[in-house]
Amino acid sequence: MNRLRPHRTAPIVACMSLLAAAGGCGRIDRADQVVIWEQMDPRERTLLERHIVEFRAAHPEYDDIRISRANYNTEDLRTQFQTAAMAMGGPNLVYGPSDQVGPFVIMDLILPLDELLPPEVLARFDPSGLPTLEGHVWGLPDQVGNHLTLVANRAHVDAIPEDADAWVEQLRRLTVDRDGDGKPEVYGVVFDRIEPFFLVPWLGGFGGWVMDAQANPTLDTQGMIDALAFLKSLVDAGVMPRECDYQLADTLFKEGRAAYIVNGPWSWDGYRQAGVDIELGLLPRIPATGLWPSPMTAAKCYSVNRYTHPQSLPATLALLRWLTSPEVQTDLARELAVLPGDIEVRADPALVADPLLAASRRQVDHGRIMPIVSEMRAIWDAMRPAYQACLSGEATPAEAAARMQERAVRLIAEMRE
Repeated sequence: MNRLRPHRTAPIVACMSLLAAAGGCGRIDRADQVVIWEQMDPRERTLLERHIVEFRAAHPEYDDIRISRANYNTEDLRTQFQTAAMAMGGPNLVYGPSDQVGPFVIMDLILPLDELLPPEVLARFDPSGLPTLEGHVWGLPDQVGNHLTLVANRAHVDAIPEDADAWVEQLRRLTVDRDGDGKPEVYGVVFDRIEPFFLVPWLGGFGGWVMDAQANPTLDTQGMIDALAFLKSLVDAGVMPRECDYQLADTLFKEGRAAYIVNGPWSWDGYRQAGVDIELGLLPRIPATGLWPSPMTAAKCYSVNRYTHPQSLPATLALLRWLTSPEVQTDLARELAVLPGDIEVRADPALVADPLLAASRRQVDHGRIMPIVSEMRAIWDAMRPAYQACLSGEATPAEAAARMQERAVRLIAEMRE
């Protein structure tokens, strides 16, 4: 059965006619609005507000258009947008990681940007950063990468090993439990033990991956078992907390209570703002396989709601182009140390020389592009409980891998019905 949308997107003229005909579906009051739904962190939101103000100054022709935004966490953004857009509502622009594009395309909720924007606009972008399905481009990125890497606190770490065995030995030395109560004052490493996104790099390092070329899950493998066993060994060695979600890991690192954190570019500026002297390093190579961990890489991009009111569509597209312009991407790279999606901006000598961006590019070179097919959502949902169960000791690595596969197969079968 076809995994993608049951029909091809109509040309934009026909689409706008359809939107106009549907004006009685509760959207007529949005003709003078551009609404953005996003999952940005506070620093990103501050920059977004600044860039919107700059757009206003540069485009007085849209003075009568109100621009607003709403913030959601990543999962709520996806579900809220799907619910709203299926009812012919929701924002004009939805912003988030590119893996959300697959479900939106299948549900026919977003418009193909290659039918909305001139070819020369799309040609500015790294092709690997443009979410493409069915021969169409469905999102425009303001940054690429969105990847995990190793972040060191230089107050604790003088050199970052590139061999996993040497790294683990260093973690043991860096973990400090002064009173011997089993609750270290300083941990060797912290990272999110809830979301399987943080498991995937190690899966790649042990020779595994989440799916095959036909989007069938490949989770019950020796690579997955070994990756889970490696992470469980860090817990058992006491070099990381026995319970640790994203917020706790982030807090411990900002407070100087962890030598390393595994985290992505969205976090780096926050660590610098907190006064942590950070250095980025590659997730260390696995000696048993000779492979580097391969974090998933993705763009963070804006997509256009299919049910955007036709009267606000020109302003929507103008704002989309502004928020992904070379000037804005340069600003984001300088302020947040994120990799631009614009090819020429990425080659800016000042950005090339930036040590954080250089280290980030090295990690991206070892990454793998996150699949944007809808099956990826089912695989995340299948991995999450088993990942947690393994690290908490409720399941062995082999049991957890088997559970992941069984649940992923079932969820994908239900999705394809």
